[in-house]
Amino acid sequence: MLLHLHWRSTVLSKNTTTWLLYPDAGAPPFPTLYLLHGLTDDHTTWLRRTRLEVHAAGYPLILVMPDGDRGFYTNHHRGPRYADHIGLELPALIERTFPARSARDARAIGGQSMGGYGALRVGLAFADRFASVHSHSGGMLRPTRPMPEVDWDLIFGPNPAGTDHDLLALAQRAKSRQSLPALRLDCGLEDHLLDQNRSLHAELQRLGVAHQYHEFPGGHNWDYWEQQIPAALAWHAANLRISRAT
Repeated sequence: MLLHLHWRSTVLSKNTTTWLLYPDAGAPPFPTLYLLHGLTDDHTTWLRRTRLEVHAAGYPLILVMPDGDRGFYTNHHRGPRYADHIGLELPALIERTFPARSARDARAIGGQSMGGYGALRVGLAFADRFASVHSHSGGMLRPTRPMPEVDWDLIFGPNPAGTDHDLLALAQRAKSRQSLPALRLDCGLEDHLLDQNRSLHAELQRLGVAHQYHEFPGGHNWDYWEQQIPAALAWHAANLRISRAT
């Protein structure tokens, strides 16, 4: 069952839209997976560009697809607080409106490209609220090519290293608090963001931050993400301790 939510975000001070894929199996209350889109997409894209409804069939899992605009799912240096919106405000709405379990071990988050960074940004910053986090082809550390449509200083500030925009700083903090969620990263071998993902993987290894990292054939496109989302769903299901109906 696909539900369209049109609602007023107090955190963003604007109306927004969220799509919700309600499970066709299992008994409530259900765990939730927040699935984030990339820079040029919106809340509709996961269902329009992949067979997500087919891949999710049988899982007792609510899939929540918010609209993140071009905000990188972080609290802007000067501007809207997208991390608080996704990490706090949206789960509160879902859990008071639908039969969704309100607990860390019942929440997961993932995404692709900008949403891959966003999933790690939110999942690590609110590590006590998410059990598992996955990223497909995430834009992790820095832009690899000019992006005039993004005001980097407005979003990240002049020096994001060590701030809440910095995934390594967030990972270290979560590890030190013993609240690190399960992490899964993957990237295509022909992806222009491959070096960023390899760099993040190497740095996480150096810091002793437990995670899975995978590389597969493919580029920065929906053919690749369609191939990878079934494995991500199965991995989240294992971390959330749910089984797919057969």
